[in-house]
Amino acid sequence: MPSHLPVLNHLPVTDQLPALAVVVPLLAAAVLSGLNRLLRPRRRVLDSAAIITAVGVAAMLAVLMARTLHGDQVYWFAGFRPSRGIAIGIDFAVGPISAGLACLAALLVTAAMVFSWRYFEEISPYFHALMLTFLAGMVGFCLTGDIFDLFVWFEVMGVSAYALTAYRPEERGPIQGALNFAITNSVGAYLSLSGIAVIYGRTGALNMAQIGRDIAGHRPDGLVVVAFLLIITGLLIKSSIVPFHFWLADAHAVAPTPVCVLFSGVMVELGLYGIARVYWSMFGNALGHRDVITHTFLALSLLTAVVGALFCFRERHLKRLLAFSTISHAGMFLVGFALLTPLGLAGAAIYVAGHGLLKAALFICVGIILHRLGSVNEPWLHGRGRRLRVTGVVFTLAALGLADLPPFATFLGKGWIEDTGAAHGMTWITVVLIICSVLVGGAVLRVAGGVFYGLGDPPTEDPQMAREASEETSETERGKRRTPLSMIVPAALLVVAAVVITLLPHLGPGVQGAAVRFQDQAAYNRTVLSGGHIAHPVAISGPESTGITVADVVTGTASAAGGLVLAFLALYWRRLPLLRRGFEPGTGLVQPIRRFQSGVINDYVTWIVIGLACVGGSLALTIR
Repeated sequence: MPSHLPVLNHLPVTDQLPALAVVVPLLAAAVLSGLNRLLRPRRRVLDSAAIITAVGVAAMLAVLMARTLHGDQVYWFAGFRPSRGIAIGIDFAVGPISAGLACLAALLVTAAMVFSWRYFEEISPYFHALMLTFLAGMVGFCLTGDIFDLFVWFEVMGVSAYALTAYRPEERGPIQGALNFAITNSVGAYLSLSGIAVIYGRTGALNMAQIGRDIAGHRPDGLVVVAFLLIITGLLIKSSIVPFHFWLADAHAVAPTPVCVLFSGVMVELGLYGIARVYWSMFGNALGHRDVITHTFLALSLLTAVVGALFCFRERHLKRLLAFSTISHAGMFLVGFALLTPLGLAGAAIYVAGHGLLKAALFICVGIILHRLGSVNEPWLHGRGRRLRVTGVVFTLAALGLADLPPFATFLGKGWIEDTGAAHGMTWITVVLIICSVLVGGAVLRVAGGVFYGLGDPPTEDPQMAREASEETSETERGKRRTPLSMIVPAALLVVAAVVITLLPHLGPGVQGAAVRFQDQAAYNRTVLSGGHIAHPVAISGPESTGITVADVVTGTASAAGGLVLAFLALYWRRLPLLRRGFEPGTGLVQPIRRFQSGVINDYVTWIVIGLACVGGSLALTIR
């Protein structure tokens, strides 16, 4: 039997879970907005309703993820199914990877809302509605099978994020950060929309499966390459890939802590998911030239990983430090996609899940620091966090996980990426990823050692970084003598969850199988356009081992140990005999950081144009 022969297994008409996962948060947001004046004196009702909604969405998505383990499910709105292979309606194409990422988004929204319960002294009238529309946008982005709807959900997510960044409009910093965020991401949205218009003009279709089928098997022409370039450029901006990354650190520096949980924990990762979805559902077979795609995206990913890691190590503003670490990790995730192997994509998926949980926990801990101590300036905070014992333990464990210590999910995901890279003759990827992990882990562990345990000497305070950190003010006025359980418990549970993931039975074969199905474009086309279930998707390369070897454990342990050593050196560098003459590690990075991260929107747009020209030139010269 041919591997792509469809076996009819339609999603029951009565099963509305894919639609409900988006409709429920949108309806809840509308209801909470309409009843805001009535319920505002009873803030806990608003908090409870928002949390229950997010939990309900997470539960629905967890069910969808379980249902799709052995085959994708397609939901057609209003029952408008394809006719003779022509999509006449809008669909949600749900697989374990898309449902899993959407479920991660819902879990992090839940954690952010629980943290906000006691974090905000006074809640903004539309905070809950914006968080729920943000959630709806993220879920819709993950599940949609229509390229124009991908753009629509991109904008729903973006508009909510812009408003949440400017949560305190009476202050200059949030407004500037939100404007930078909105303008750069709007430029990306316009580029993506232009690419969608080009591919629509070429095929007359907006359904991703139909577009992929129509352009597959033909020699890639200029219009197809231009459409691909424009669409992914908007997604590269959303995912903060260098040189499209500038908005992220500025937005993190001024956004409220619960919003930062979502920015770093899942929103950046959604951009990377969009790139993978667009490539594998639409352009993979049409473009061919897999080596060209691999080399182009590997160059972007490794540049991003290194630049983010270096900037992270030099940063002293805690939120910006974590933002730069997210940029570095985004580059590492992109390596998994760039290799174009099932194991690489599976590793990226697990890496994203572990990183999202740990980064959310770290931001919550920074929020607790801001609540208790009123600052995010690392030099000023040195030794002042000693009394925050539980927060210090949670922060340290999350930092070790970020440095890829076994058995955290970050260790497992990065290990798979390194293994598949080595299997395809790219052992140097392992070296680069370990160096970046050591730099990022060392920076975060340096914060843990200095702030919570008072180790080493206070770092030198750069005037500009101190000024940026002083702009961050606490959102709480009372209760600063204690840390409410609603703040610390979510962070602790997120760290535990990052370990539990690796203990799930049959995790490796299951995730790699989901990656095979995600990458089988012909199977995806048949599932969406013919309404069938593909029993045996075709892998683009042979299956690879997902077992944990001694070498993997040694590599992960060495990465974490390297982070600890680097953190120790950073804390005690003044006492080292060779460095007593005033040399400070990382000083040479100050000027590059200021030049690149200038805060001037004109500079950021200029870099977008330069990046677009470089990527476009590379693709135009090599794909013919």
